[in-house]
Amino acid sequence: MTPDERAKRASAEMWSNDRASPWMGISLDAVSEGQANMQLTVQDHHCNGHGICHGGVIFTLADSAFAFACNSRNQATVAQNNMITFVAPAKLGDVLSADARETSLSGRNGVYDVRVHNQDGGLIAEMRGLSRAIKGQLFDETAKGT
Repeated sequence: MTPDERAKRASAEMWSNDRASPWMGISLDAVSEGQANMQLTVQDHHCNGHGICHGGVIFTLADSAFAFACNSRNQATVAQNNMITFVAPAKLGDVLSADARETSLSGRNGVYDVRVHNQDGGLIAEMRGLSRAIKGQLFDETAKGT
């Protein structure tokens, strides 16, 4: 199994159990080893009292992309720490894209950078995610036919 085949299979397993991302309106657009891209169109229910996209929605998009990137090797992995910086507001109707990329992987610890852009390429937010591998896999690679 190639690294990208493993990433696609791992993401399919995760997506089949992910209730939060689809509920929020997030789609998984691409995944490869150590990388993932997810999108969300800002709808009325995503907006806060200022009429802009709620920061928690933007964080959720970035966190979901981070999760799919850090689980792409079929090693169960969770967030250890995340920090986000909001650069510009996202508005109703904006199509946000979160691009997560692994910058470091050492033992059970990983570092991922996630950039969230709007449909015009404008930077909305940057997130740094630290991951920690835990026991288990998303699918059994030793099973026949995998």
